[in-house]
Amino acid sequence: MTAYEPEGATGRPDSRDPRGTSGAGAGCADAGYDAVVLAGGAARRLGGEDKPGVRVGGRKLLDRVLAACADATRTVVVADPRSTARPVEWAREDPPGGGPLAALEAGLRHTAAPYVLVLSADLPFLEEKTVRRLLDTLRSGGGAHGIPPAPEALHQTPDEPAAHDDGRATGSGGRGARPDGVLLTDSGGRDQPLVAVYRADALRRELAVLAAAHGGLAGLPLRRLVAALDLTRITDPVASFDCDTWDDIAAARTRIREHGHVLDEWISAVKDELGIDLDVDTGVLLDLARDAAHGVARPAAPLTTFLVGYAAARAGGGPEAVAEAARKAAALALRWAEEDASDARPDAAPPAAGPDAG
Repeated sequence: MTAYEPEGATGRPDSRDPRGTSGAGAGCADAGYDAVVLAGGAARRLGGEDKPGVRVGGRKLLDRVLAACADATRTVVVADPRSTARPVEWAREDPPGGGPLAALEAGLRHTAAPYVLVLSADLPFLEEKTVRRLLDTLRSGGGAHGIPPAPEALHQTPDEPAAHDDGRATGSGGRGARPDGVLLTDSGGRDQPLVAVYRADALRRELAVLAAAHGGLAGLPLRRLVAALDLTRITDPVASFDCDTWDDIAAARTRIREHGHVLDEWISAVKDELGIDLDVDTGVLLDLARDAAHGVARPAAPLTTFLVGYAAARAGGGPEAVAEAARKAAALALRWAEEDASDARPDAAPPAAGPDAG
């Protein structure tokens, strides 16, 4: 388990051209990157449960990870094929269950981009912004590359604060003019090599050296690869949080249901479930629902937001169409409420006094 600290999809073109990025955040992938997700572990600490398929916040762990790398030129999942929220390529190490280095090598065979994002399939809080940061740090030469991590970071226990818990980049000593990769570390200073971006040529080079020295990669631990690479480190205890045990799963589910996160998580889960990839201003829709509930009747809120979505779809879809339909409906709700609050027409004269019948 990575130490945890609370914090206060679409398919891609089937092209081996590493320059052909698309989707949200594609601007950060100027040189192109591919993603390799390792999802074939035995999950012994989960009693053999299919860990990539475990749901956190209504979404499979694997789908959550795939959403974070949605703008990769190509995404390869090393595991037996399964249903996913967006299209991916599948690979398998030989022999199956041969360990992370064998799985990584199998995934690399399907990639062509100069940078490779390597992820495990059990990262519930990984987001696109973290992927962009890893890529930007590597492209820029590793941030503070060449500055060794603070000594205390190498000896911390999980309960001790991180040496650089502000997320600053630290280098591994500067063996070369540029780093081979950038990885996350947790709050205890531990490397997380399966939340990292690497130069593809460096990965292939060192994997080939290890395979030649050991007669193959099966059974070799990841630390052999990490020790051979020149790496920059960024501390991020949330994005690096992984789910190895049922306690980890429970902690992730609890955090997602905290007030500050639940709405965004719910919207993401609904979009995955419905197979849509649309970013809209949820504040506009919430304001509309409030106006409809207060100005008309409580059941009007969900019905109105549904009709707004339907109208936006008929208008061609997209955030602009949603915003325009919501604006019109909100104005109508306010007019409705104003009428209800008015006791009489503004231009109505008071009734004339009639003769006293008494």
